[in-house]
Amino acid sequence: MDDAPKSAVELAMARFKKQDADEGVTDRVLTDDQKSAIAEARKTYGAKLAQEEILFKSATQGALDPESRRTLEDNYRRDVERINHERDRKVEKIRERPIE
Repeated sequence: MDDAPKSAVELAMARFKKQDADEGVTDRVLTDDQKSAIAEARKTYGAKLAQEEILFKSATQGALDPESRRTLEDNYRRDVERINHERDRKVEKIRERPIE
């Protein structure tokens, strides 16, 4: 066993690994195909988020009425949440693919 002193990060990581093991969480190694599919999904959804931001900024420049501005902000916030949720769902689906 290694008697060298451990850093706070190493101690925290050891606690998290023990906690995961106690809760039945297992490490799952991703294949290269899964990693590239996840990267592609994140890139695609990142582009969608950037597009939504551009459209939102463009729309808010012309909105002087506080009520219409608030409506635009609410719609933008809802769209960003939807896109993030879709991205996370897609990434999780890729992670759950059976390894061939």
